[in-house]
Amino acid sequence: MMASFVNIFKLGCLLALVCMVVGAPKGAEAAISCGQVVNYLTPCVSYVANGGSVPATCCNGIKSLFGLARTTVDRQGVCNCLKQAVNGVSYTPYNLNLAAGLPKKCGVNIPYKISPSVDCNSVK
Repeated sequence: MMASFVNIFKLGCLLALVCMVVGAPKGAEAAISCGQVVNYLTPCVSYVANGGSVPATCCNGIKSLFGLARTTVDRQGVCNCLKQAVNGVSYTPYNLNLAAGLPKKCGVNIPYKISPSVDCNSVK
């Protein structure tokens, strides 16, 4: 049961990768910790694992992170944090498609292809 929870949590982190490889407007620096990323995106885990309707708290978290990741360094840092979190996690194309579709479902426009193999250094 615990291993299942860990995998679902890591799927949530995959979701975070989807949402944080985004191009937010550049502006003031914002230091974003991996803990913050996890906290904002935990409400999305059940959706990424099972589908259904997207919880409003999930979209709120995505929008908050989108707004916090204001600089290239921030976006790259969040991307690297999330790639580390999902390293070694099994996920299906179904899970990846659900995660990839979340930004659009939450009204966040992203200019990048969503992929767990994204090169975080290329995120601008």
